[in-house]
Amino acid sequence: MGWMSRFLAAATFLAIGVIFLPEKLGSESEDQHSPKVITLLKLAHLLCFSTAWGAALWVTFIGGIIMFKNLPRHQFGNLQSKMFPAYFSMVGVCCAVAVAAFGYLHPWKSSTAAEKYQLGFLMAAFAFNLCNLVVFTPMTIEMMKQRHKIEREANIGEEVGSTKNQEVAKKNPKLAAMNKKFGMIHGLSSLSNIMSFGSLAMHSWYLAGKIDL
Repeated sequence: MGWMSRFLAAATFLAIGVIFLPEKLGSESEDQHSPKVITLLKLAHLLCFSTAWGAALWVTFIGGIIMFKNLPRHQFGNLQSKMFPAYFSMVGVCCAVAVAAFGYLHPWKSSTAAEKYQLGFLMAAFAFNLCNLVVFTPMTIEMMKQRHKIEREANIGEEVGSTKNQEVAKKNPKLAAMNKKFGMIHGLSSLSNIMSFGSLAMHSWYLAGKIDL
């Protein structure tokens, strides 16, 4: 287990521990805490949330699309196989810290319905991201490597775009079957990423309503 995985595990347990703090520790109002502690917790929440939100926005809708349209497919796949574990680890840690800070500032028993919903959205973003990191991404990378091997045998994969893959798959049952498996797992990974992004988007709407400009 790498250092990032260890840090993510520690952050996860911290977030869970904060949410389920004993009432005597977790039900205090903000007025009973040091103003500096409150400010630091809010800063930690804001920075971690904004980092997760910005990274998700860039990877999902901008960076990945640009790379796909301009890099040879195998080069694009190999690059993504290195970037995605780091991306999901970073977003996972940020979501865990955001959950911990928000849960500490808004203890469950004394929270309003809106605050409970927001904690739920943050936890959902973390859970979907964790599924990607632990389950879907390793499976996607493994299937990608297998598909690359089949494509190299067919002398394709160095072109930009997937047109040649689709053409060869019509005559190559092995490649067609691998495309189907890869597409299913990659689709689940993409769906999980979109759900995580959507959960963060809901929290951004909540925060926007709290800002006094």
